[in-house]
Amino acid sequence: MGILVCGGASTQCSFGAAPGTLMVLPANRVMTSMPIANIMDNKPIMNITPFGMCKSMANPTVAAATAANKGVLVQMPCVPVIAAPWAPGSPTVQIANMPALNNSSKCMCNWGGVIQIVNPGQATIQVP
Repeated sequence: MGILVCGGASTQCSFGAAPGTLMVLPANRVMTSMPIANIMDNKPIMNITPFGMCKSMANPTVAAATAANKGVLVQMPCVPVIAAPWAPGSPTVQIANMPALNNSSKCMCNWGGVIQIVNPGQATIQVP
């Protein structure tokens, strides 16, 4: 069983240098001590905060800075670009008519990073 994810959860990108925080607006109207997340809480900056510095060569700013530095990797500030929702989510629990987000869900940044939940923000509510 997975653990239900709520606002304030810690996230990490495979190309990021620092952890981020999942911000969940109370629009879903389901709360623990914080609003509960669903798979559509994937908006950059609004829901998924930056991960410090990015080291993905697929990121145009990293590629340009690295090229200007004669091929030596130069990390640049992270600005996540997310095109798809979290997956897979909970198959049986819905929050605001969307699958609830559990701690095994992941989402992809367009620059190639895999974003995962490190700490779900609460530890008592489990979902399949």
